[in-house]
Amino acid sequence: MAIVLMVLTLILMVVGKTPLYLTAIIGSALAALAAGFPISGKSEVSLAKLINGSLNPVIADMAGVLFFIGIMEKSGFLKSIIKTVMTASMKVGKGPGIVAAGSLVAGIIGALTGFTQPAVTAVVTGPAAVKLGVNPNKAAGLAAHAGHFGNFAGFTHPTQVAVVATAAIGFGWINVVGAITGISIILFSYFRLQYEMKKEGIQVSQAVVDQLVNEMETGTSVPFGRAIFPFLVFCAGFILGYPIFLIGVLCAVLTAVLGRVNARKAEAFMLGGVEKIAIPLIATIGFLFMSSVMNHIGFISLLSDHLGPMVSVHPILTLLIVSGIAGFFTQSNAASVAVDVPFLQMSLAAGADPLTAACAAAGGSAVTQYFLTGGPVAALSTVIPFVPGSTLQKANQFQRPAMIFGFVVLSVIIALMSVF
Repeated sequence: MAIVLMVLTLILMVVGKTPLYLTAIIGSALAALAAGFPISGKSEVSLAKLINGSLNPVIADMAGVLFFIGIMEKSGFLKSIIKTVMTASMKVGKGPGIVAAGSLVAGIIGALTGFTQPAVTAVVTGPAAVKLGVNPNKAAGLAAHAGHFGNFAGFTHPTQVAVVATAAIGFGWINVVGAITGISIILFSYFRLQYEMKKEGIQVSQAVVDQLVNEMETGTSVPFGRAIFPFLVFCAGFILGYPIFLIGVLCAVLTAVLGRVNARKAEAFMLGGVEKIAIPLIATIGFLFMSSVMNHIGFISLLSDHLGPMVSVHPILTLLIVSGIAGFFTQSNAASVAVDVPFLQMSLAAGADPLTAACAAAGGSAVTQYFLTGGPVAALSTVIPFVPGSTLQKANQFQRPAMIFGFVVLSVIIALMSVF
């Protein structure tokens, strides 16, 4: 009965007709009760102990990152970085350049905050690109690639956090693999767009470019060098392996000092950023609780008995393919966790390297989730209203070759990780 309830829970999560997080928590609790586990007490396994075990250390990392991003937003540092990057890219790459840069910037913001919203930059880059001769559908498609970077390179997306915690690897190299994969998708569409515009003979006068650059540069009060410095320190600390929570807090303080923000206001800005932890926090606890229940009721063992031969041949490749299929059909990286986590556990049990397995589990669905529609409730659908003349279907068709390329890039990286 416990396993039947867990299967029904996973089916409901994949179908997406019920609230995702409530379904995971309530379904897992019912499965645990059906297995005979007490709610609390001195028993070796109880609901209380399973829930407490879901309070993973990655939650502290998320808080540190959001401390930092909160004051970066409120102090104007983030706005300065965004505008400088986009104006520089427009000077170099004109229409395709500004959209690609905006897509990357939106992806980075999403990676830090847990919610990738490409419309944040597309509201500026979309109309500007159209004025620079870019096809509206292609501009919208390129802008909406941000989600691939934000989901897979980030610190707070529910699926990313659940995978990192399940594999017990911590943040680090998985984010690097996610960044490379996300950037490869954006660059593919960027170079393709540049090639097509050149082939069609589309040219824009320098006067139009200069006018748009001037419009972009207005309203930026923080010098770029000062604005980017705390972010570079954060990246350096992250690469050197220092605790992410500590680095986030220290860089937040550094931002306050450089921005001459008084201590009380700085703390309020930081706490404002941490308010965004609500969704990833509940998702982390819920998904890890579900993962623990699946283990204790014998669900993973049952899967291993039936699918063991397939997984044992090549656990990493199987995991990557299954994750990709999950993202393709659910059209949601979050909903894919219902498939990604149990197969990740199976792969780990079969002896797969935790980091490589985590990259396969998190990356497959992060790349394929937008293939069918560009995202049914987010991503491309939110960009279309801001790009004059664009339509969702044609913009999504432009995206698909880049997603296939990104999946190939991810596959190559994972293959190399498996060898070395």
